[in-house]
Amino acid sequence: MSITREIGAHYAPGNGTLFTVWAPAAKQVDVVLKDNDQIIPLQREAFGYWTALGEEAGPGTRYTYRLDEEMERPDPASQHQPDGVHQASAVVDHTNFQWNDKNWKPLPLEQLLIYELHVGAFSEEGIFQGVIGKLPELVDLGITAIEIMPVAQFPGSRNWGYDGVFPSAVQESYGGPEGLKKLVDACHAAGIAVVLDVVYNHLGPEGNYLNDFGPYFTDKYNTPWGKALNFDDAHSDHVRNFFIQNALMWFRDYHIDALRLDAVHAILDTGAKHFLQELQEQVAHLEMQLGHRCLLIAESDLNDVRLINPMEKGGYGLAAQWSDDFHHAVHALLTGEDSGYYSDFGKLEQLVKVLQHGFVYDGLYSEHRKRTFGSDATANPARQFVVCSQNHDQIGNRMLGERLTQLISYDMLKVAAGLVLLSPFVPMLFMGEEYGEQNPFLYFVSHSDKDLVEAVRKGRKEEFSSFAWQGEAPDPQSEETFRKSKLQRTYEHSASHRQLRDFYKALIQLRKSAPALAQPDKARLHVYADDHTHVLHLIHSGESPYLYALFNISNQPQKTTIVKEVGAAWKLVLNSSESRYGGAVSDLPQEINAGQALTLPAASVTVFQSNIIL
Repeated sequence: MSITREIGAHYAPGNGTLFTVWAPAAKQVDVVLKDNDQIIPLQREAFGYWTALGEEAGPGTRYTYRLDEEMERPDPASQHQPDGVHQASAVVDHTNFQWNDKNWKPLPLEQLLIYELHVGAFSEEGIFQGVIGKLPELVDLGITAIEIMPVAQFPGSRNWGYDGVFPSAVQESYGGPEGLKKLVDACHAAGIAVVLDVVYNHLGPEGNYLNDFGPYFTDKYNTPWGKALNFDDAHSDHVRNFFIQNALMWFRDYHIDALRLDAVHAILDTGAKHFLQELQEQVAHLEMQLGHRCLLIAESDLNDVRLINPMEKGGYGLAAQWSDDFHHAVHALLTGEDSGYYSDFGKLEQLVKVLQHGFVYDGLYSEHRKRTFGSDATANPARQFVVCSQNHDQIGNRMLGERLTQLISYDMLKVAAGLVLLSPFVPMLFMGEEYGEQNPFLYFVSHSDKDLVEAVRKGRKEEFSSFAWQGEAPDPQSEETFRKSKLQRTYEHSASHRQLRDFYKALIQLRKSAPALAQPDKARLHVYADDHTHVLHLIHSGESPYLYALFNISNQPQKTTIVKEVGAAWKLVLNSSESRYGGAVSDLPQEINAGQALTLPAASVTVFQSNIIL
């Protein structure tokens, strides 16, 4: 039986605020109301929880916890840090927000067209309200879900969000709890679901006071970011509860539709029931209360289907996971890069395999990892994999933060778009890719600890050592680094960028309207490739009319032959080389037949449709 208990400050109109904190080693714990310096002793309960009702504490009340009459700290489960990570917490009232989304119906996985964004870099304002102002653009593009990089309170005003130290407090410089609720409400009004990126594998260093309260960390393991969180050592039940309550809060109090769980391979747990399974079980209980699905999507570099397999088959039951293999297969093929983890990729046959099976490394030996790696995902439905050609990690963890815009040709950008959006998987775009944003997306922080800033600078340089990148890494602490990462929205005044965006719109519209892509299925996907010409044939045969996509993944025109197994009368529905999409070739045949020879323009995507297939 897992231990689940609400923690933090919970306000009830007319009753005041119930304060609950876990501090198992403390002899005495008080809550200090900073507005009037009132001190309220907390009562110790089972397992080291302390609780008391503050009848005078209402919304906005600043408070800290005092441990053993010596040390004052913000609430580990704080939901608002209005004055930053080192100052008092504030009580949040979740009863007074006027939600307008009672008619919102969460979207099924296969209907998600995800757009990943960073709140600070996405709009000129760099706040939640700025995102709201751009929602019409995303609706026009055809996006059905946004994925927000982490908003848990971090030090300073600019950060990727993975240095958060108060997992339940919404970043004040973005607009705080009220701002996030307004954004979610506006998204639902626009028909857009909200995926929130959360970090349960580590906390940032600055403002991290968890160890003052209890054994939140363990010496058993280390992660790339320091000591591991305690998911399976002594007292781990309560650490697990800390993060489970966080997930439930986002779904319940903020109406979030899905959580993207950052780097779950760094959630180290050797117990009989993995934390991720327990988390999914608790979310399932909440789903029954709310009456709708709440999705958990894992980021993992393990290629392990246990994450997404049903619990009755020994899995954790999560809804989906990212497929890094898809990204790496596409990136290495289009760019020719072969350093770091790209050394394991670069063959056209790997792209074929990942399209058909979900993973490339499914029990194969990885030269980069120097070990056999991965599991077979063939039996898992396509909707369980989120794929992309660009995301915050794959751009921002490059030394110079270059997007594909800087690495491949304009026409090849359209090929990358087609591979993602015509795949059977759940597609995700990274902000700005739809028009070829020129600005990089760099790593940025705004720490106040000088030693920590130097450590971050040194760590970034070491991280790049396995890649053959030239140049000097930009300073993560510099405000200029952050400003360079903001979107320019060049499509508003650049014809070629507008045409690229129009091509993305056409692909998205095709994905949303084509019956063959309504419920994409790997088992009803036929993939053929020619290593000599680098032409890929992708046929979706699920529902009629069927789709036949041809990708010329080379920089020269290539001859190919329509496979003989398909029927006749395939009509042209999309051609990336048309002038309206910034191309120079528009004389492709309007109709093709099985066995017909065809010359494809260089770096192109061509899509045909037919009601007949053999």
